[in-house]
Amino acid sequence: MSERKIILSAKDIEVKFRVRDNYLTAIRNVSLDLYDGETFAIVGESGSGKSVFTKTFTGMLESNGEISNGSIMFEGKDLTKLVTDKDWEGIRGKKISTIFQDPMTSLNPIRTIGSQITEVIIKHQGVSAEEAKAQAVEIMEKVGIKNAANRFDEYPFQYSGGMRQRIVIAIALSCHPEILICDEPTTALDVTIQAQILQLIKELQRDLKFTTVYITHDLGVVANVADRVGVMYGGQIIEYGTAEEIFFDPQHPYTWALLSSLPQLGEKGQDLYYITGTPPSLYNKILGDAFAPRNKYALKIDFVEEPPFFKVSDTHYAKTWLLDPRAPKVEKPEVINNLHEKIEKMTSKGGAFYVEQQQ
Repeated sequence: MSERKIILSAKDIEVKFRVRDNYLTAIRNVSLDLYDGETFAIVGESGSGKSVFTKTFTGMLESNGEISNGSIMFEGKDLTKLVTDKDWEGIRGKKISTIFQDPMTSLNPIRTIGSQITEVIIKHQGVSAEEAKAQAVEIMEKVGIKNAANRFDEYPFQYSGGMRQRIVIAIALSCHPEILICDEPTTALDVTIQAQILQLIKELQRDLKFTTVYITHDLGVVANVADRVGVMYGGQIIEYGTAEEIFFDPQHPYTWALLSSLPQLGEKGQDLYYITGTPPSLYNKILGDAFAPRNKYALKIDFVEEPPFFKVSDTHYAKTWLLDPRAPKVEKPEVINNLHEKIEKMTSKGGAFYVEQQQ
């Protein structure tokens, strides 16, 4: 992984939102390098900062939000310095595109499908309407729309939910972006269609050679698509590594808790595991490890001093004092021991959850 080209590098990003007369710090000094052609998944509970963090890549923070610290380097530019929509024209949609979770709200219901795709192509490529239509039909076919030329002038209500999401993907890919951000792209779809959309994105990534960032709370999605995973909690990435490292050798107690919560690990007659307590208020300054109040493995230092990242391997880092050489030895929860074997067993019984071994 270290030999691969870094396509985007975020360093020490802090994002604040002004809410009435107070400030909420949604992202707290997050750093991340994205590699060319990889699939990186960001996972965590609702409110952990996943979507807010990636919105900084496209300048799409809400009007009361601001990047108050840090840099995001992409193609020699610091994206945190871009302010106006005109500043973002050459990046947003053209170089970095986003697929949102609800295709009904992503598409204009009173405009034809074809016009919504060609608008993006004409805006970013400056081609004629005729050329834009040819490209639009081609990308519609690429995302699996049959008889695309005949369906070009239809409206969103004439498409199923899964077909609408394919159109959203077509719009996002119409200008051949270098980075595709998928913000919960299958949440509004049923399980069968979810699998089709994930497979489609994987095939398109292989053919078109872009980098993908998935934002999700669904660990099943993460296991099936990701090369690397970043776990977010309380506005910070608290652990990152390859998919195998995060699933089979997790180090942060929050990652343990997320994996323990997998419903597929539940056994008949036993209560499903859940994480007690609530996430921290991001209005307040957080002392120590943000997960400490909910963490039964917490040490005294977790409540007073923020842990640094400890190196587990060349690709795996975790932000927990349990990795300090002075920390007591702690055993992971029994339910996630031998997770690889448990997942393989579920798969052999026809379960929908599996982890592909990375090539």
